[in-house]
Amino acid sequence: MTSTEEVRADPVRPTGFGPLGWLRWAWRLLTSMRTALILLFLFAVASVPGSIYPQRSISPERVAQYFKDTPGLAGWLDRLWLFDVYTSPWFAATYLLLFISLAGCVVPRAAAHLREMRRKPPAAPRNLSRLPHHASFQAPGATVETLAAALRKKRFRTVTGPGWVAAEKGYLRETGNLLFHFALLALLVAVGAGGLYGYRGNVLLVEGNGFANTVAAYDRYIPGQKVSPESLEPFSFTLEDFQATYVATGERRGQPLDFSARLKVTDRPGARERPYDLRVNEPLDVGGTQTYLIGHGYAPTFTVLDGKGQVAFEGPVPCLAADQMTYTSECVVKVPDAEPEQLGFLVRFLPTTVPAQDGSYVSVFPGAANPTAQVFAFSGDLGLKSGQPQSVYQLDTKSLKPLVMGADAKPLSVGATLPLPGGAGSIRLTGVREWISLQIAYDPGRVPALLAAGLAVLGLVLSLTVRRRRLWVRVAQEGDAVEVGGLTRTEGGPAFTDEFSQIVTALRGPEAGESASRQGVKDAH
Repeated sequence: MTSTEEVRADPVRPTGFGPLGWLRWAWRLLTSMRTALILLFLFAVASVPGSIYPQRSISPERVAQYFKDTPGLAGWLDRLWLFDVYTSPWFAATYLLLFISLAGCVVPRAAAHLREMRRKPPAAPRNLSRLPHHASFQAPGATVETLAAALRKKRFRTVTGPGWVAAEKGYLRETGNLLFHFALLALLVAVGAGGLYGYRGNVLLVEGNGFANTVAAYDRYIPGQKVSPESLEPFSFTLEDFQATYVATGERRGQPLDFSARLKVTDRPGARERPYDLRVNEPLDVGGTQTYLIGHGYAPTFTVLDGKGQVAFEGPVPCLAADQMTYTSECVVKVPDAEPEQLGFLVRFLPTTVPAQDGSYVSVFPGAANPTAQVFAFSGDLGLKSGQPQSVYQLDTKSLKPLVMGADAKPLSVGATLPLPGGAGSIRLTGVREWISLQIAYDPGRVPALLAAGLAVLGLVLSLTVRRRRLWVRVAQEGDAVEVGGLTRTEGGPAFTDEFSQIVTALRGPEAGESASRQGVKDAH
């Protein structure tokens, strides 16, 4: 007796993806249309904080005011890059992922669309009555050639066979869809090119002062990686005067009407000066570099004498508005050269000063109708030699000795002098100027981005309005019976119903006219 030993085979186990498989899976996930839409939504959401919180690249003085008002919250927001949203790592990551996802999604679709456009319409099915749109009629003398010619007049692409015609049109729908996505890609490329080859910076300029377009003249300068100091457009200008106009009476009293900065511009070294009125949304354009007016404020001028009677400080001090309605502003004067002790001043500037009922002073109008400055004086070590960075808008008074505080800080009118106790010196309000904040930007991708946005709108219109549809026509070999069937590749609605009726009328010939319904047209929808 022979016994056979059964050998049990090892069960087949599923093999893992492996590194290449995981990469392929990640690529397919990233380049899917769903992922592209999610990333596009995240890209839009990531841009929202840039419109909620002030940005250093646009308004550094507002960022400084934010730190002054809420230092704790501002510190956390700064750690999250919310004051520099468009240069943050998480915004750049979203931008790059969106670009890769769109490219990986759109390029294969474009290739498939090209193949689809070169493909001939399919042959007519045997039973056209089963199609969503169907009609039959008698057309004496109708041939495949005449029917195909009538459809070509309707801009259908046609293919003929023995006793039938196949026609199709509406490829612009997918073309518009692809145009929209390629325009988004072009928009991202334009933004990236602007970031590489462009630059922007911020300048605070007081009346009477000038600016030359050099790196050293910027308060904040953000160049692209491909920008060198020599590539900056060599123009300059001087701020001669700034005028802010407000509503003087009525319920809208104090609301701004117009802002205008009168400049003297020199387009290049050696060129003749030309006047220019800089206004909001009317930037100065010199060789593609645009200068925008983005903010303004007051800069009272002071003269500070130290304890030895020497001029330790003289000039304007830009103030930040603490109240946008009345432009009550605050600023700091630091005098490290004063002797025998350094001096520091907290200044509260009131454009139109009136006494309040509680004995204090307030401003009731943003225009400088009665300008005064309340000065709170301190002496001691300002800490400027400690190596720790300090804000020009803040004064740390913890280690300073107060000299003038409380009721002693009477508002100084223009020309008035406040003597400091103990022979520490004096401070005099000598005048009031105004300052403007400017954003100077060169962006070579600005025009391409505008064109890409226009193409995106065009592509979206095409993808939403054009319908893909097919028609088939059969001619009976015996007799004059003609049968027509049609369907849409997308939702056609009543629009295609009307179009189908018009096509049937055109196929029956010009003599059909309004008698189509009486000639045996049967339309099943």
